[in-house]
Amino acid sequence: MDVTMIIDTFWVLLAAILVFFMNLGFAAVEAGFARAKNTVNILSKNFIVFAVSSLGFLLLGWGLMFGGDNPFVGTSHLFILGGGDLSFYDSTLTSNVPFWGKFFFQLVFCGTAATIVSGAVAERIKYVAFIIFSFVLTLIIYPIVGHWVWGGGWLSDMGFMDFAGDAVVHSLGGWGALSGALILGPRIGKYGKDGKAKAIPGHSMSLAVIGLFVLWLGWFGFNPGSTMSFQNPADVVSILMTTNTAAIAAVLTSTITSWIYLGKPDLGMTINGCLAGLVGITGSCAYVSVLSSLIIGAIAGVLVVFLVVFFDKIKIDDPVGATSVHLGCGTFGTLCVGLFAQEGVTSLSTRNGLFFGGGFGLLGTQIVGILAIGIFGFVTTALVWLALKKTIGIRVSTEEEIAGLDIGEHGNMAYPDFAPISAAPLSGLSAGAEEERVAAAVASVPKEAAEASEQKVPVIHKERTAGPKMTKVTIVTNQSRFSELESTLARIGVTGLTISNVFGYGMQKGHETYFRGAPVESRLLPKVKIDVVICKIPTETVVNAVQKVLCTGNVGDGKIFVYDVEDVVKVRTNEHGYDALQDEE
Repeated sequence: MDVTMIIDTFWVLLAAILVFFMNLGFAAVEAGFARAKNTVNILSKNFIVFAVSSLGFLLLGWGLMFGGDNPFVGTSHLFILGGGDLSFYDSTLTSNVPFWGKFFFQLVFCGTAATIVSGAVAERIKYVAFIIFSFVLTLIIYPIVGHWVWGGGWLSDMGFMDFAGDAVVHSLGGWGALSGALILGPRIGKYGKDGKAKAIPGHSMSLAVIGLFVLWLGWFGFNPGSTMSFQNPADVVSILMTTNTAAIAAVLTSTITSWIYLGKPDLGMTINGCLAGLVGITGSCAYVSVLSSLIIGAIAGVLVVFLVVFFDKIKIDDPVGATSVHLGCGTFGTLCVGLFAQEGVTSLSTRNGLFFGGGFGLLGTQIVGILAIGIFGFVTTALVWLALKKTIGIRVSTEEEIAGLDIGEHGNMAYPDFAPISAAPLSGLSAGAEEERVAAAVASVPKEAAEASEQKVPVIHKERTAGPKMTKVTIVTNQSRFSELESTLARIGVTGLTISNVFGYGMQKGHETYFRGAPVESRLLPKVKIDVVICKIPTETVVNAVQKVLCTGNVGDGKIFVYDVEDVVKVRTNEHGYDALQDEE
């Protein structure tokens, strides 16, 4: 076997695997930007979307994209399953990579286009509706656009240039996201009575950042891998550098822009900014210099901040910013080919854009392509959404949306608050003996006591029985003071604490915060609550010690609550009162 074929095939497969790995990145970013109650739904969509897009592209998509010389759609050798003659595709894209290697590389691109849509319709889309839409998109719509640009279609004949898919993948996915978000409408609570957007923060910025880095890594397969060959390493490393340079420039400019415009360096904007830079350079990565990529990324980072705010203002609810990142910056990136293309920066770059003496020819072609793909993409995806809306419906019920799609659509949760565990039998008893013990305990409850819960009973005030007085002291204070408080309580003899992280407010109210440019309306502040029950130690001693530690004279030092305790029961020994509070064996 030819060595060059081995090298090129290995390179294409490695790049394809990196692009496939981007599915994890999309899932993590989308889940992180969404609320916890919808996490299972979002992860499920990102699983299923690659499966259905793979099936659609396998059944018909590849043939429509690369089957023949028709300027609008493939018409020859449409079906690649069933033992057909695949030699028809030997020279498609490259002759140095076997058919199924080329197919898999194009397949992961197709899956990316469908995945883009998922984020924009998150938190209110019916699972089955999204599955059907994704299948139609990858079976018919995406392959037709791909044929126009990469399959020898009419845009390719015009000289339209889109190296790694700004128009074919990102813009088309963005148009599907836009039409879906428009037809679905905004999430409940997204807009107030005054029409202003309200922030609905995601549940895990940590998860979103992890997803971003996975996507960033995957882009090193997405863009350089589109060479479909490793015979010219200089081209590969040039594309790698333009890709990374645009990303870092966008990180900086999106952070600075949000800092100036919003008053704080919004992490959500920085995440979207990095993605904007990566998207913005995708179409031109093989045609521009590293310096030009720095400029492209810098502009994309600024652009995405204002696009996020703009879409919020016109009431297009996009939880992850897919329309801003992929549609907005994908369109911008497609234009950049006509502006910044420079002949000779790689062996793949053969034309100059406007800024390098090429005139308006290439820029005009890019504009025609943007308009054609935009009109076709928006109209066809909108028709699919509308057809689904009129038949099976596309939006979950109000009750299901409020409760979360995890429960309504999937019947489970990503983060169950309470999960009873069937553990091994206690105290060395057999399973049967354990069940008998539980049954006996239930049977021992007097009938009248069991029926009491169904009857109104009078309130009875009992006098305290003889014995040491027991007191519960609850302390609510700032989280930063907990370590010092714990040490102080230990020094005065408090041996047991119950600690909870809580939210609340009194005179001190929560600070105004922002999530991707929209204010988060919350008066709550994070606090720590400490509960102790004492009997030997005088209450005054505990209260005075706590006050000494916590008091700074500022609003927000905290509160101390003192309660009488009627009884305490130690479950293991059945000791009551004072004895139950002692830890001695």
